[in-house]
Amino acid sequence: MRAQGARGDGEQLDTRALQAAIDACGAAGGGTVYFPPGRYLTGGLRLRSGVHLQLEAGALLLGSKRLEDFPITTPRFRSYTDNYTERSLLYGEGLENVGIHGTGTIDGQGAAYEGPYKVRPYLIRIVSSRRASVTGVTIRDSPMWVQHYLACDDVLIHGVTVHSRVNHNNDGIDIDCCRRVTISDCNIWSGDDAIVLKSTAERPTRDVAITNCVLSSHCNAFKLGTESNGGFENITLSNCSIYETRLTGIALELVDGGSLDGDSIANVTMREVANPLFIRLGNRARPFTAGKAVQGAGVLRNVSINGVTATGANTTGCAISGIPGHRIENLSIENVSIEYAGGVSTAPEDAPEQEAEYPEYKMFGALPAYGIFLRHASGVRLRNVRTRTVKPDPRPALVGDDVVEFELRDSSLAATGSVVRLRDARGVMIQGCRIPATAEAFVEASGGLVSVCLMGNDLTRARRAVTGDDRAITLLGNYEGEDA
Repeated sequence: MRAQGARGDGEQLDTRALQAAIDACGAAGGGTVYFPPGRYLTGGLRLRSGVHLQLEAGALLLGSKRLEDFPITTPRFRSYTDNYTERSLLYGEGLENVGIHGTGTIDGQGAAYEGPYKVRPYLIRIVSSRRASVTGVTIRDSPMWVQHYLACDDVLIHGVTVHSRVNHNNDGIDIDCCRRVTISDCNIWSGDDAIVLKSTAERPTRDVAITNCVLSSHCNAFKLGTESNGGFENITLSNCSIYETRLTGIALELVDGGSLDGDSIANVTMREVANPLFIRLGNRARPFTAGKAVQGAGVLRNVSINGVTATGANTTGCAISGIPGHRIENLSIENVSIEYAGGVSTAPEDAPEQEAEYPEYKMFGALPAYGIFLRHASGVRLRNVRTRTVKPDPRPALVGDDVVEFELRDSSLAATGSVVRLRDARGVMIQGCRIPATAEAFVEASGGLVSVCLMGNDLTRARRAVTGDDRAITLLGNYEGEDA
């Protein structure tokens, strides 16, 4: 690379020399372009098949502060991200076996850029490629998204550090319409979503495994959505630590059609995360290109969440909400413990539907439940769920509204009023739960209940087992105190 004329002094623009080295390596059948220690100031570079950039310790790839140093590129694969970007520091399309590696640093100098999406370049954008890998490097200070992988197969991201909070839309990693992706051992501190999976075209994002990552964000730590046109299938997130996140720790958002099906989350800890969990099936129904037919509401089903511990949640509560006529289906939540702030003085009775609104955990305001607000859902199973508040809160720990075939088992939910509120619910089983002495009642029942069974619960400390319309509720084998 030095032979091509790169000075690496951080003052001279090295774009031509760096591109010449990449092109020569590609023309020779592929190999490694080696960056020794130095400061390589550059505009946009085009990656080539078979070429791997190796950034040695002390090597700094420094993005230019001038927009005109980044050529406009329009990918052949069209997606909604056409509205977001047309320039990147490192760009590749239609490639095979391409990578960026080492212990060096990529710095986008993002604070130098202001304005709307398209005047702020991405740092890494790889489109319609196979066997793309990014390992070891530190990436910081992007003007826009840090990394975007669009319509790619067999992507590996390992041991990458992202430190980028200098501009808007600083997503750490965007996986979009991709298949067979592994993300592991990454440390992401981002201004926007830390790891976000999107489907901004008809091609689904599927077969993605994310593990052993540490995440912090000014927005969401891990998110599916909001763009969901192609859907999400067979996604796993495991063994991750999330901390100091302003919005949601785990957000599953299907609002532009598509199918979110067969996804799993396990062994996640959270500290100082405003909202640990937000699951939303909505109907924004935004086409990904002009002239495309509106898809309507999609399908969100077969999701498993097991082993989540969270502290520092705020007063809002966690929403799991479909929309009228479109329920979230077959959701399993097990071994979850969440500490909320509590302290809301007035308990709202309901939450607005907001069917077409942009999904975010605050979209409904303070929820009717301090803990879990479950609405428009079927086949939901909660087991060994524990919720508590730092300050007393009059809201129930759990509200089930328009729920079908709902199970709550072996759980301990703190409350000062009713522990559980059910409305328009049928086929409900609540079993093996322990009721706190502070609760006024175990279950508060209102209209439209059909076939609700409370079995084998410890009600010895409850003032009342059921309050409200109890005609559809069956009590079997519960342990009751004198006043229950």
